[in-house]
Amino acid sequence: MLNSSLAATSTASVTALAGLPLQGRVELVENALQQARERARADGLTYAGGLSPADAWNLVSDGHAVLVDVRTAEERKFVGHVPAGFHVAWATGTALTRNPRFVKELEGKVKKDALIVFLCRSGKRSALAAEAAAKAGFTQAFNILEGFEGEIDAHQRRGGLGGWRFHGLPWIQD
Repeated sequence: MLNSSLAATSTASVTALAGLPLQGRVELVENALQQARERARADGLTYAGGLSPADAWNLVSDGHAVLVDVRTAEERKFVGHVPAGFHVAWATGTALTRNPRFVKELEGKVKKDALIVFLCRSGKRSALAAEAAAKAGFTQAFNILEGFEGEIDAHQRRGGLGGWRFHGLPWIQD
């Protein structure tokens, strides 16, 4: 069974899920969503919850969710991005100036009842984006925990402590 905890997230869980029949995948995905919703309620979050990178990819790759990358265009260009979903910047430029049109841009790309998984560098901006989306009436806004690159390690580098790329999930670089 696919475990939603970050400690158990791995490429192996993605591979194991891909080998299951459709009904088995649906049940595991529903279980991950339910656990995320329960954690969100317990933590008092205003959005639907947080998902591991592997659980988010399983949802996206099976067509159950839309991925929205909220990083800047520069981050996507120079660090890489997931070859699925949409780009709606939460903030722009090197100063990360908040995008005042975020919700309007999101509304132009995604339906309010769609299951959305938000991705940023470490999971912090995407949590803010999920919160803003929920406040705007998006009913299934989830944050991808760990983000694309994960947290900064003891050497002030990203990529070694979790994140989308760390878990070997699909990504490309321009």
